[in-house]
Amino acid sequence: MELRQRLTPQVGTKVTQKVSVVLAQTMHLLSLSLDDLTAEVETALAQHPSLEIAPERRCPSCGRRLPAEGPCPLCHPPLGRDALEPIVFLADPADFRPPPPTPTEVEDRLLPEETFFAQSTTLAEYVLRQIAPELRPDERPIAAYLLTHLDDDGLLTLSPAEAALHTRASLRQVRQVLRLIQQADPPGVGAASPQEAMLIQLRLLAEIQHPVPPKASEAVQLGLNLLQPSRVSELARRLGIRQSEARDLLDFIRANLNPYPARAAWGDLHQGQEEPWLPHLRPDIVFSLHNGDSNGPLVVEVFAPGLRLRVNPTFRHTTAQVDDHHRAEWQQEIQQATLLLKSLRQRHHTLVRLARLLAREQRDFILRGPRHLRPMTRAAVARRLEVHESTVSRAVSHKTAQLPNGRLILLSDFFDRSLPARAALKALIASESRPLSDTQLARLLSQEMGHRIARRTVAKYRAMEGIPPAHLRQPLHKHRP
Repeated sequence: MELRQRLTPQVGTKVTQKVSVVLAQTMHLLSLSLDDLTAEVETALAQHPSLEIAPERRCPSCGRRLPAEGPCPLCHPPLGRDALEPIVFLADPADFRPPPPTPTEVEDRLLPEETFFAQSTTLAEYVLRQIAPELRPDERPIAAYLLTHLDDDGLLTLSPAEAALHTRASLRQVRQVLRLIQQADPPGVGAASPQEAMLIQLRLLAEIQHPVPPKASEAVQLGLNLLQPSRVSELARRLGIRQSEARDLLDFIRANLNPYPARAAWGDLHQGQEEPWLPHLRPDIVFSLHNGDSNGPLVVEVFAPGLRLRVNPTFRHTTAQVDDHHRAEWQQEIQQATLLLKSLRQRHHTLVRLARLLAREQRDFILRGPRHLRPMTRAAVARRLEVHESTVSRAVSHKTAQLPNGRLILLSDFFDRSLPARAALKALIASESRPLSDTQLARLLSQEMGHRIARRTVAKYRAMEGIPPAHLRQPLHKHRP
C-alpha cells in the first residue's frame, strides 16, 4: 500500500507531462499553414527513422487518394445523413488542383475595371489631379518633373537632389512637393523603393487609425526577401518575437501592403506574374458543390499533410529483439514518433470540426458571397466546439479556403464583420449613375441596406477596396460602355 502511494503521484506526473507535450505540439501544429505544416512533416520524416509513409490507396470509383483506413468519404458518405449535411473529410494536399479560370475571370485579368481609368489617364495625370489644389504656382513645375519620373510601378526613378538640380528649386521645396505626392492615391506612389512604398502605406494606415502591428515597420526595413513564409523563423529571430507573432505580421503585410503601388492599373497587365514576395497559396480547406448541384450538400476537403504517416511495423517489431542498450533508445524514438502522430491527428480533427461548423452556419456566404456573411465570433465558435477560444484562433490563423467559385479567401474572413458592408458599398458604387460622396454612400448604406456606418468608415472601406473618391471616379463613368 505504501509503495502504491509512493508510485501513484509519479505515474500521474508522467501522464500529465505526456498530455502536456501532446497538447503543446498540437497547438503548434494547429497554428501552421498548409505549406508550413507540409515542411514540418517532411522534416519529421527525415529525422525519425521509425516513421514511414504507408502504401497509397485510391478509390476505385473516383480515383481519390484515401486515408490509411476506411472507404472513400465522397463516394460512400455515412448513411442516414441529412440531405444538406456537409460532406467533410481529410484529403491529401497532393490532390489539390487549382480551378481553371472562368471566361469572366480571364477577361477581368486582361482588363480589370481600373484600366478604364488607366487607359485614358496616365499615372502622372491621375496623381496631379489630386494634388493640384494644394500646389502653389512655383511648385507646379516641380510636381510635373517628379511625376514624369515615376515608373509603371509608381516608384520615383530619381533622387530629390537630382530633381532640385534640374528644376532649379531648393531641396526643401522638392521634398515638400514629394510629400504631397506620397499622400495621394495609389498609396505609396512617389516612393524611392518598394520598401519605402510599404513604409508610406504603414504611415497612412496609422493616420486613419487602422491597427498596425508594432514591428511592421522594422520588418519591412529588413527587406522583401525576408518577408517570405519560408523565412519566418529568421524573421522572428531578427525582430525578437515569437514565430506565431512573425506569421501574424506576414499575414498583415500580405493583406495590407503593396510594394508596387501603381502596377495593378498602370503596369504591364499581360505579365501574368505575381509579386515575388507574395507566394501562391494552396488552400487549407476547399468548399465545393456535390456533383455541381447548388441545392445539394457542400463538399468540404480539409487538406492534411501526413495522412499516411505511420510508425514502421518492422521497426516496432525489431525493437523488441535488440539488446537492452539499444532498446531504450529505439523505444524513445517510437514514443516521440507516436506523440507526433497523435498531435497531427488531433490537429486534423480540430480543423475538420471547424470546417463542418463553418459549412453549416455560413452556407449562404460560401455560395452567394460576402453580403450573406452571418456575424460570428471566435468565442461563439469555441463554445460550439467546446474548446478554448485560443484553439479556434490558432485553427483560423494562416489558413485559407477556396470557395465553390474558385475564389481564395482567408479563413479569418468568416469572422470579419466588415465584409457585408464592404460588399454592399462596392455594389452601390458599381450601380451609381453619378459618383456619390462618402456621406451620400453612408446614408444609402444605412437607409437601404441596414449598414449603419459613419462617413469615415465608408472612406476606410473604400480605400481597402481600392476605390478612388467620388471626384476621381468620374473618368470611370465616362469610359464605361
